[in-house]
Amino acid sequence: MFAYEHDQEWAKLPKHVALGEVGGVAVDNEDRVYVFNRGEHPIIVFDRSGEFRMSWGHGVFKRPHGIHIGPDNSVYCTDEGDHTVRKFSPDGRLLLEIGTPHRPSTFMSGLAFNRCTHTALSPEGNIYVSDGYGNARIHIYSPDGKPLKSWGGPGTDPGQFNVPHNICADPDGWVYVADRENHRIQVFDRHGKYETQWNNLHRPCALCMDRNSTPTFFIGEAATSLAVNREYPNLGPRISIMNRAGQLVGRYGDDRPGFGPNQFIAPHGMAVDSAGDLYVGEVSHTAWLQMFPGKEMPADIRTFRKLVRVPVDNDLQTSASPARTVSN
Repeated sequence: MFAYEHDQEWAKLPKHVALGEVGGVAVDNEDRVYVFNRGEHPIIVFDRSGEFRMSWGHGVFKRPHGIHIGPDNSVYCTDEGDHTVRKFSPDGRLLLEIGTPHRPSTFMSGLAFNRCTHTALSPEGNIYVSDGYGNARIHIYSPDGKPLKSWGGPGTDPGQFNVPHNICADPDGWVYVADRENHRIQVFDRHGKYETQWNNLHRPCALCMDRNSTPTFFIGEAATSLAVNREYPNLGPRISIMNRAGQLVGRYGDDRPGFGPNQFIAPHGMAVDSAGDLYVGEVSHTAWLQMFPGKEMPADIRTFRKLVRVPVDNDLQTSASPARTVSN
């Protein structure tokens, strides 16, 4: 058994750097944490202890959404607002750009990109892009940015999407897509052939996996934004933890949104480091207006946190909070 504890003091920001709402989080192979946010300092880099190391990307992005780091520590940034995917060196030097800034494809045309959301890399280094809010497709590109294939389309059938919001690929080449408004994770082979789906999720937004050869998956689920079920319990926001067979291992989070140590507003991007600690980015400003209409937004609303993985003594597990405890 293990549990998570919220480390409130982890991120140490200098006075001149402010953190906006966080679209995505990624961790490189040295456990440096890259926070992709919608403030004046779009990429903020911390070391494992939470010390600020650098920021970059100033003036480059329109609406940061997803971030992924490759095995060579290259940084892939998906900008929903200007319909591009950009690859950078770890210190912010532009290496590759896919898509034409500020020129979206026609809505639901299937052509790249219209409000793309995230990227992942195949074991061979091909680039998968989930696309997105204005499309319902997954695109594959070669490592140098040449288009190879696309699949999907709007709908609810296997292989169709209703907001493909996040994507990752495991060491064996399986591709996992957070099909948000269809309330499922769809699983494909590396060529886009549908294999299975994971259900019993609510609006899966964030999706990441650990570094094990047989990975564990962490899924950030969003609460409802509809007036008709806004007060329903047990719909999130929360984090669900699943194995590669799609079996639920455990959940973290209370059943209502809030600011407590076990509560979320809008988990949108996540990453896990080599120790199993979780980093959670939240688009809290955007979600607040949907979930709490007419209520004043707190000035210090939380948009990012670190959750430290801690062991739980089996003899004490019955006293542990079910919202915090997770089975191995």
